[in-house]
Amino acid sequence: MERLGGFLDSIVFAMAGKRSPWGSGSGNGGDDGKDGGEPSTEGKPGGDTPPDKPKGPRNPWLPGGGESGGRRSAGIEDIFKTRGPEGPRRRSGPPGMPPNFRLPQAPGGRSWLPLIAAAVVGLWLVFSTFHQLGPKEQGIVTTFGKYSHTINPGISMTAPWPIQSVSVEPVSEIRLIQIPDGDAENLMLTSDQNLVNLSYLVRWSIKDLKQYRFQLAEPEDTIREVGEAAMRASVAEQSLNGIFGGAGRATVEAQVRERMQAILDAYRSGVQIQGVEIRKTDPPAQVEDAFKAVSAAQQEAQSYRNRAEGEAQQVLQQAQGSASAFDKVYEQYKLAPEVTRRRMYYETMERVLSKNDKVIVESNGVTPYLPLPEIKRTQPAAKTGAQ
Repeated sequence: MERLGGFLDSIVFAMAGKRSPWGSGSGNGGDDGKDGGEPSTEGKPGGDTPPDKPKGPRNPWLPGGGESGGRRSAGIEDIFKTRGPEGPRRRSGPPGMPPNFRLPQAPGGRSWLPLIAAAVVGLWLVFSTFHQLGPKEQGIVTTFGKYSHTINPGISMTAPWPIQSVSVEPVSEIRLIQIPDGDAENLMLTSDQNLVNLSYLVRWSIKDLKQYRFQLAEPEDTIREVGEAAMRASVAEQSLNGIFGGAGRATVEAQVRERMQAILDAYRSGVQIQGVEIRKTDPPAQVEDAFKAVSAAQQEAQSYRNRAEGEAQQVLQQAQGSASAFDKVYEQYKLAPEVTRRRMYYETMERVLSKNDKVIVESNGVTPYLPLPEIKRTQPAAKTGAQ
């Protein structure tokens, strides 16, 4: 506070000096610029006296103009320039430049402003007139917002903006739309009245840039809605097992692509559908456990069915082999019946007697030898092997 008071006092004394700030008046002690007690010589004739000054109070904030040789009082603007909050720190140059910075003059003492303006105009003409497009890009040129023509890859020239403007699109780029977004559920009804949670991917590109830009307000939203309608129509023609199977899924993908392309061509959308890929086919989350149980039972039944069919095939092959062998024997029997009967008798006896004990009886007059101890030893072994 003391410093503030001293600062205000310095302002007052600087403006007034040692004189009264109100000038001379017509009252007592109305001396103007004189110390108290000295008589005033104002109005007296004489060669050394200055001309009369206007009497009466004057503006205390203006410097006196009657004293040509004396010290002129500082104005309030000068005080604030030298003693104000910014004072000597006030910068006169541009921001970020040293104080008192000035741009050098152009050759001949001219200003740089026309040259800078010409450079800006030149850059504007270059960047808004010449356009370079990549190998997969095309551009739509509009004149005051109205379609003019389409430019192809390479360097092209148009009128400067805002007369003409160019909008560039990558027409050969394959774009993807996932339906539904994220992990959202997308239930569809099959031909056998079952619900399936299905997600798929649509691949598309731009076929006609003019139609794509001016025929549809929201091309991607239109493609999404057309894809959903085509997928629901195709799924409704397939059974649940067909949707889960590989062949049925491929059929649905082909049908959806054809239907989408037909609808978008009718809209004159300028869009080419490159393909449709079914990524997930699941049952609804509410019946997922029951669906898994049914699937497990179906797989088990299918395994039993496959096993039974395998056994039936094996028995059939054995029967066919036996029948073929009998046919061959019968052919031999027709050629030599007696020989065939005897050969069949020997083969049958060989099969029957090969697993039993045999006793060979010689001709008459020979006492047979029966090895009973050996027979007794072999009988328990035969019974054990049979068990």
